[in-house]
Amino acid sequence: MIENNNIVEMEEKMEELENIPAHPDAVIEEKSDITELKQDEKTWMQEFISFIRDLIIIFVVVMTIRTYIAAPFQISGKSMETSYHDKEFIIVDKFSLVVWAPTRWDVVIFRPHASNGKEFYIKRIIALPGDQIKFEDWDVYIKKSGSDKFIKLEENYLSALSKWRTFLPSDVQDNTFTVPDKEYFLMWDNRNNSSDSRSCFMSCSIQPSTHFIKQSDILWKVFLDFWYFNIFQEWTLRIWDLKWVYKPRFLDTPRNSTYDWL
Repeated sequence: MIENNNIVEMEEKMEELENIPAHPDAVIEEKSDITELKQDEKTWMQEFISFIRDLIIIFVVVMTIRTYIAAPFQISGKSMETSYHDKEFIIVDKFSLVVWAPTRWDVVIFRPHASNGKEFYIKRIIALPGDQIKFEDWDVYIKKSGSDKFIKLEENYLSALSKWRTFLPSDVQDNTFTVPDKEYFLMWDNRNNSSDSRSCFMSCSIQPSTHFIKQSDILWKVFLDFWYFNIFQEWTLRIWDLKWVYKPRFLDTPRNSTYDWL
């Protein structure tokens, strides 16, 4: 009987404990835990939204710069040797030519409308609208618009293999050209291995043909020269083969030249 009474008393005490209301501090602490959990969830969501927002802003800024200000290009071919090299990386200025007209000696990117399917060419502007350009004895002469005499160009941006070796193709009859309004006469720096305004960019026998490039087809000009860095040799990556193929010149490039006397 005593054992049964003890069991009954213990059950009654258990019921009394279960019926005791929770302590107010415990309720507050439980609510506080829930609040902190919700705040953590809110903070994580805010960080995620901020991350997506930053990505969108960066994307818009990069695309705006690439579309309207500057963009990277890689040169393909040796037509501008030794001023610019095959596989070399450059940055082109997309903004200047929207505001100002191209100037003499600028190295520019343009659309050639050539039949070889290439969309862009890189060349140097030699003669401006209204100029006369003459080829004689492997040299280049310019008579500026409004001038009465031809001046022989020194062309200090040319290599030893190209300097004073500028020829006209055999199918070109005239050796003197007058540049029309809003058009330009362009040439490669590699004069012995190129197709430029001297040869109508492809062939002067194809009609209609022209020796000139319209201003509207000159898109951008070279702004920065980066480099070409070779990390592969014989299809194998080896640390000791890392080397500059062409060192970066940045702004110190032959992208223009100054002739105070011209």
